[in-house]
Amino acid sequence: MTERASIKDVAALAGVSFKTVSRVVNGVDTVLPELRERVEAAVQTLNYVPNSAARSLKSGSGNTIGIVVDSIDDVFFASLVSAVEDRALEHGLAVIVGSTGFDPQRERDQLALLAGQHVRGIILAPVGDHSDFLVPRRRTLPTVTIDRSITGFDSVIVDDYGAARQAVEKLVESGHTSIALIGFDDRLQTARRRREAYLDVLKDNGVKSTASFVPQVSHSVGAVRAVIEKLLAAKRPPTALFVANARHATAVVSVLHAIGRTEVAMVSFGNFSLADAVNPAVTCIDQDPYRIGNLAFDRLVRRFEDPYLEPEEQIAPTVLKERLSHALPPTP
Repeated sequence: MTERASIKDVAALAGVSFKTVSRVVNGVDTVLPELRERVEAAVQTLNYVPNSAARSLKSGSGNTIGIVVDSIDDVFFASLVSAVEDRALEHGLAVIVGSTGFDPQRERDQLALLAGQHVRGIILAPVGDHSDFLVPRRRTLPTVTIDRSITGFDSVIVDDYGAARQAVEKLVESGHTSIALIGFDDRLQTARRRREAYLDVLKDNGVKSTASFVPQVSHSVGAVRAVIEKLLAAKRPPTALFVANARHATAVVSVLHAIGRTEVAMVSFGNFSLADAVNPAVTCIDQDPYRIGNLAFDRLVRRFEDPYLEPEEQIAPTVLKERLSHALPPTP
């Protein structure tokens, strides 16, 4: 391995003082934007790791990691955070949890807050691509993304396309040709890949896709009812639903039972509490958030040990849990 750059090298390349470099890498906000950009560019070019940060990573002196997810009341992320917390306690680490509310600016604010608190590393479910913030801190603020990815960073994801194809194909095998997709959000990589799989399955089976069958739905649970009622009241309503995430699936099941439409078939991308207890029991793609959380934590620990590791994308396995809801036949 080549000799690592020093603070003098960064200062010389950026044309600033040692103190300015120190302020930038330590997250101090009083540096002029122009100077900060020069220092961050030099840090990235030289792959610079401050001596104090390197000592902390080797000795384990840092004692806090940050987790930033969409929402802490989301059933998937709640389970994932729980898994990370369990592992962190085993390693004597504390955990700070923040949420983005699916807002890229709020996500950036959370990242800045964690950087300012000098957390040892971050596990992030990205909404936006904040490479401009994360890349200069690649060595001093190790980051592993979950569920979605950012180019150049470690990630733990699932095969969204392949698993979604499997889910929609189950509905087609049961005779359904009028299938709606619930839970699409074009801001998210996962949603876009799952929609792509949905459309490809329809095309492969000679089914024409209908734009009204892929409505954008707010992540508010209360927004689901109006969408479902509108779809089912249409002249030619869907006979089956592919629900793209567990958060919306929970709401969809509640609505179908409330309005007495449990004959509508469905498959959920994501398992959830009571999915196997309702009637009909809900067929799900199980992502196993506990496993994803453990894989992300393990990779973050590897980053602590060696901040120069090449980025790695890990694909966590999924399992189709076949219950009853996918097999309901089309009802006129």
